[in-house]
Amino acid sequence: MPQIRPIELIFTGPRPHWVGNGFYVNNYFPSGQNLLERFTPFILLDYNAPREIKPSLTPKGVGQHPHRGFETVTFAFEGAVEHHDNQGNHGIIYPGDVQWMTAAAGIMHKEYHEKEFSRVGGVFHMIQLWVNLPAKDKFAEPGYQAITKEQMGKVSLPDEKGSITIVAGEFDGVKGPAKTFTPMNIYTIELKRGGTVTLIEPANFNLGMLILSGEVKVNGEAGKEKDFVLFKNEEGGVVIEAASDDVKIFVLSGEPIDEPIAAGGPFVMNTREELRQANEDFNNGKFGTFDF
Repeated sequence: MPQIRPIELIFTGPRPHWVGNGFYVNNYFPSGQNLLERFTPFILLDYNAPREIKPSLTPKGVGQHPHRGFETVTFAFEGAVEHHDNQGNHGIIYPGDVQWMTAAAGIMHKEYHEKEFSRVGGVFHMIQLWVNLPAKDKFAEPGYQAITKEQMGKVSLPDEKGSITIVAGEFDGVKGPAKTFTPMNIYTIELKRGGTVTLIEPANFNLGMLILSGEVKVNGEAGKEKDFVLFKNEEGGVVIEAASDDVKIFVLSGEPIDEPIAAGGPFVMNTREELRQANEDFNNGKFGTFDF
């Protein structure tokens, strides 16, 4: 039998809370578990589990706010989110799409329910992930990647038992479309009952997964919807077996950024002084216009 990569921790997110008036999220980390330095380059995961949104003529969301020092990545599963920023980027992410925004040196943006989705209402299901940047890239030019579901890498599993959708990095030699500053693999697994898949990720990569739906066995241990499974940084495979239909799993694997982290509100830097400077720059208008 192949060597198995040990599980370090299985946990669920804390009680959900509102971000703005449009996103009802469980903050799995760093609030749920203090994984800020343990799980780099991934430093925040907000999970908006499936939630019915009532029709509204006024789209709900989060108004204009700044970021510096990292990237925000939004994954749409159901519903639609609209985005504007002061670099001239505007986009709508529909189910299966990903919006990858590099704040880096500094950006202002806002995000909210897309107008037609807001008018009609429906199920809203999203993840927002924050990806840290190494010190050498924290002041890079801001950037934006609008990635559609058609652009994703795809791997079909044997006997039509499931599929893998690759956003960043690669799985089984198939690459995802996202451009990243540090090495990482981000993909979603879908399995039918009885379907199995084995993941082989570099031992030094931080590896974890969020079970979005269904029941599974992970290296023989039971996992259920809303469980986050964190693995030890050791050699070995991860064997996933679907114990129900409609299993969906979100996988994060990345090379650690072994640098100090100073996080405060919308800024993620390396030192407290850099945090102070970010706040000062924002207050002095150096993040650019609010008119977007």
